[in-house]
Amino acid sequence: MAEYRQYCPVARATEIFADRWTPLIVRELLGGTQRFNQLQRGLPGISRSLLASRLRRLEDQGIIHRDALPVPALDYQLTQAGRDLERVIDMLGAWGARWAFGEPRPAELDPALLLWKMHRRVHLDRLPAERTAIEFDFAGRGGRRLWLVLERREVSVCLKPPGFRPQLVLHADLSLFYRVWLGAADYALERREGRIVVDGPPALARALPGWFKWSPMASWVRAEAANATRPPSGSGTTNGRSPRRRSPRRTTSRR
Repeated sequence: MAEYRQYCPVARATEIFADRWTPLIVRELLGGTQRFNQLQRGLPGISRSLLASRLRRLEDQGIIHRDALPVPALDYQLTQAGRDLERVIDMLGAWGARWAFGEPRPAELDPALLLWKMHRRVHLDRLPAERTAIEFDFAGRGGRRLWLVLERREVSVCLKPPGFRPQLVLHADLSLFYRVWLGAADYALERREGRIVVDGPPALARALPGWFKWSPMASWVRAEAANATRPPSGSGTTNGRSPRRRSPRRTTSRR
């Protein structure tokens, strides 16, 4: 990372945090990912050498530290300085939801990545006592079938059939379900409208959405969507934003 050579807290902070991939690495660490291979799986597109380089720099800067495990592996932990970046990530998410978010781009539609994110955001205490498998039958661009196997002790992602019949099969367009995951679409509404269909025992189908915590960014996306549909208040603002000021109209006399 090049140094800005400016005696300024913003310059110093961005030298550490604003390099390519680094904010997403910190996002994954804040989400509970601690192993190298898990980090790479949650960041498709980053090479192993670049990930290793970014992690070394974060360690050198006191953002993370490494704990050796009994097996030949490393456990990456955030320091207090790293944990304080949670507020930065949250504010980036809020800003992105307001100013840089929209429909998913085709290149962003990765069903395996979506299920990887979902498997880390499960209310284990809400799951059925018995092992439950969900088949996700995604249609549309990038669509394919994948499976989540949910147990109260762990949740697994299966790229191939798990070897037993799933209790639930969810059918949806991949782009739509990404929007549900991020809070841009409402699961219950999409189910009522028939754009999400769940086959299986009715009690399990009704309980399914309550098993997931959904994306950590969903609250910001939902808040911005609500703000965008809010009618103008008497304060002279629209959707929480100040209206553009218009210059006074100049009048000229015609002779």
